[in-house]
Amino acid sequence: MDVSRAHARPRLLLPVTAAVCAAAIVGGCSAATGDTPPPERSTQAAAPLAANELQDDYRAVIKNVLPSVVQIDAADSLGSGVVYDDKGHIVTNAHVIGQEKAFKVTAATGGQPVTARLVSSYPEQDLAVIKLESLPQGLKPAKFGDSAAVDMGQIVLAMGSPLGLSGSVTQGIVSATGRTVSEGRAGGGTGATIGDMVQTSAAINPGNSGGALVNLDSEVIGIPTLAATDPEMGGGSAPGIGFAIPASMVRTVADQIVKDGKVTDSGRAALNITGRTVLDDDYEPAGVAVVEAPANGAAGRAGLKPGDVITRLGDADITTITSLSEALASHRPGDRVTVVYVRGATTGRAEVTLGEM
Repeated sequence: MDVSRAHARPRLLLPVTAAVCAAAIVGGCSAATGDTPPPERSTQAAAPLAANELQDDYRAVIKNVLPSVVQIDAADSLGSGVVYDDKGHIVTNAHVIGQEKAFKVTAATGGQPVTARLVSSYPEQDLAVIKLESLPQGLKPAKFGDSAAVDMGQIVLAMGSPLGLSGSVTQGIVSATGRTVSEGRAGGGTGATIGDMVQTSAAINPGNSGGALVNLDSEVIGIPTLAATDPEMGGGSAPGIGFAIPASMVRTVADQIVKDGKVTDSGRAALNITGRTVLDDDYEPAGVAVVEAPANGAAGRAGLKPGDVITRLGDADITTITSLSEALASHRPGDRVTVVYVRGATTGRAEVTLGEM
């Protein structure tokens, strides 16, 4: 599956006459006996009530969270952001801000644009923090949820500025958790490989990037970042498959940027090599060739050398740079893994204590 910036359920057709007869029988019995309405009526009466309660929940969440969402205008892109604190820090995607240093920020609830400036960008996780030069009235910091509590089936709302439509809201569910997704570089993407992402069926469109994915407790559980694309549809988006960076990673990165002006502890595992994808005799990807392996890096300390071709890391087969990044995304710095590599005509194994990106 490529990633960038349904099947209909079959219906069971019943004879009309059977439905009519069933209704007639129930109605006749009720009218003749004077008994209380059958349970079916109570269920039917409860259905609109439950729908109204859910609708009220949606409205409450939108009212609570929308003042924490902004639209970000950069020179060559438009996206969304989330108010991180009461000092004017806004967290968003690195690909939204690109190479720009200054931006126009508009509250999702309306008002005049305010200038903001870049604090720091961390493309490796596709996150960035900017800071407002003045604080518009009505903006409030978002409440971030517990990533460990996010589970499949939870109802979520995505808030942002899809296609420039500021303050837009879509709804869906958490479709899966723990996804590792590689972002392309086309269209301004950072090329990052990001682990532990939240998959959602809530519509994620251009302009939603950097906004808020929230639960019904009005908590931000993720930053919408990517939508899947289907190569068979000419690279068009695959409806209902979007991905958000989990709140835990957002806080980890944003806290460091706010405090230190940069990311000082990525928490991401690395081999500390420079590598490139190599092809076999059939021109198929066959591994990652080590171009550079500094002696003080994780791979260098384990004995890997330039020219070695890595074919496996832990339980994952390695065929491309992307597959290596995805394998590393499931590990932490300090983890010890077995790396299988080819050196000349021989296959070797090295026990590597992973470093940090």
